[in-house]
Amino acid sequence: MKLDILAIGAHPDDIELSCSGTIAKEVALGKKVGILDLTRGELGTRGTPEIRDQEAKNAAKVLGVSVRENLNFRDGFFTNDEEHQLAIIQKIRKYKPEIVLCNAITDRHIDHGKASKLTSDACFLSGLRRIETFDDKEVQEAWRPKHVFHYIQWKNIEPDFVVDISDYIDVKMDSVIAYESQFYDPNSNEPSTPISSKNFMDSIRYRANDLGRIIGVEYAEGYTVERYVAVNSIFDLI
Repeated sequence: MKLDILAIGAHPDDIELSCSGTIAKEVALGKKVGILDLTRGELGTRGTPEIRDQEAKNAAKVLGVSVRENLNFRDGFFTNDEEHQLAIIQKIRKYKPEIVLCNAITDRHIDHGKASKLTSDACFLSGLRRIETFDDKEVQEAWRPKHVFHYIQWKNIEPDFVVDISDYIDVKMDSVIAYESQFYDPNSNEPSTPISSKNFMDSIRYRANDLGRIIGVEYAEGYTVERYVAVNSIFDLI
């Protein structure tokens, strides 16, 4: 299956928190989108890996993505080395995405910055034909995505461009809420974390609202880039 977009995140819920409005919009426009989680989030304070597995499946249904896979890297301890790069390269060549969305280049959680660089390096290396990978024992063709965009996470990084998600904010919030174990629940007996507060849950919507305000729409999601963003016409800009 060829995808138009492959969204890659260090943990289940990275995608939903950061770029799910964009994904929902592109799915509605007929694009094929997939999600690749690098870890199961097994070091998370709340919930269990098994619970998060099911939550990820539920969120994928909310977003309508074509596929979701997990590479089972070690949460907190994966590195940017050949083994991990090849695992991601195999998925990039399998799905041949035109665009890859990946973790913020720097963030509060150390896995986010690591995953950002790891994914970016794998996207480049995936285009080198002398690197050999296999899918069902078949040699894969080299494939390099046309674009790698980094979504924004905990830190308020200045975006290089933003996407209008005004019609999809409710889908975004529903995909986040699918992770019941992780986020605000006044009746939960689990330990509190920085992302389990009501303030954090509220911030997901008001951050999107603020980015939307800046471009004159209701809600938006922001991204940073590795190279210049180009348009065919200045009228392509809203």
